[in-house]
Amino acid sequence: MDSFSRVGGILMPVLSKQGPFVFLILFSTTAVLLLLRTVLSRGTNERPESCLEKPKLDSSVVVVPTINPLEEFRWENEQQHKIRAFKPIYHITMAVRSDTPSELITIDCGYLNRLRLRRELLQSENDTVHGCTSVGEDSVHELYTYLITDYLPNRYPTMFKLSYDKSMFFNLVTGENHPTTPPSDPKAALKILGTTVEEDLFLLKNTPDGHQCVAFVCCFPSGWNPSSKLGAHMTKIHTTVPSYEKIGPSIERFFSRLQVGKGVKRSNWTVQTHDKLFNVKGNHIRPGEEAEEEDIEVDKTFVRVELQTLTRMPNTQAVLFSFKTYLYPIQEIKAEGLGTEFADAIEGLQKGNAPGMWRYKGAIRWGKSVCEYLRA
Repeated sequence: MDSFSRVGGILMPVLSKQGPFVFLILFSTTAVLLLLRTVLSRGTNERPESCLEKPKLDSSVVVVPTINPLEEFRWENEQQHKIRAFKPIYHITMAVRSDTPSELITIDCGYLNRLRLRRELLQSENDTVHGCTSVGEDSVHELYTYLITDYLPNRYPTMFKLSYDKSMFFNLVTGENHPTTPPSDPKAALKILGTTVEEDLFLLKNTPDGHQCVAFVCCFPSGWNPSSKLGAHMTKIHTTVPSYEKIGPSIERFFSRLQVGKGVKRSNWTVQTHDKLFNVKGNHIRPGEEAEEEDIEVDKTFVRVELQTLTRMPNTQAVLFSFKTYLYPIQEIKAEGLGTEFADAIEGLQKGNAPGMWRYKGAIRWGKSVCEYLRA
């Protein structure tokens, strides 16, 4: 006999002798007995069936990557990164390293000047520097929402704020403000992003023919027209890159496996004999284009480096390819004692698995003069 039955056996004979209140008492007693049974069952193996069911996971819930805030960040005091990824022999590889969601956007003391230039370029160059296909609109809106509402105010709270009701975004450096809801026109959204962050941004979606560029804002191209990439697949985007066929299939597989919150970074470099960040032609030599050795002006010669990031967007599953461009005077490289190392890297463009890089990067023009200067 269980505890509930034992208690009932004691009380029921008493209740049967009561007067007109018997039914009221019986009702109250029944409630007490039910409560006792519930309490007593907790001490046994009896458990409600619902407690034995496993919780169901909602696959529609998107986990937003954790962003570590830079609470004391002062952009005007932040020196730009010095990236010196020089190797004596050039091999065409992805050469990626793990990245954290917090490191998506990099800001330094050049922020305000770069943004002024980007604003001018978005006005003067228009479709050359930003665009979107119809299938890219949702990924543009997702990127806008993430950067404006989540990433920037959390990562750089001394630079970006949201209004109390989170309907407006404030850039405390430029004085601009924008709605946190993305504009319906994706190009308008891209323009806002292009004048808020210094990184150039490309969004790609997977298709049966490989990953396709569906949207971009790119103010600092290095010898190519960004608008020519819109709607193009990876193979076409890299059609002029020597030996790309050696890594093209691997890149497609890597893009397909890229996970949300597990981005990667890589960098590349070239040399340019001018100080222009916006350059749609001139840095590279195309097939069939004539080129010959040139004397350089040292004070107008720079090492141009792109710090590139690959990130998966959680909702649309688009791949965000972004990069920040750095220009380092060639004198700076030499002054750091890296002259010989960099000269070896320049000559190494001819020695690896993609010897066409020597010509493609334009080294046939500046290689000899730059190496002589670096080793002098």
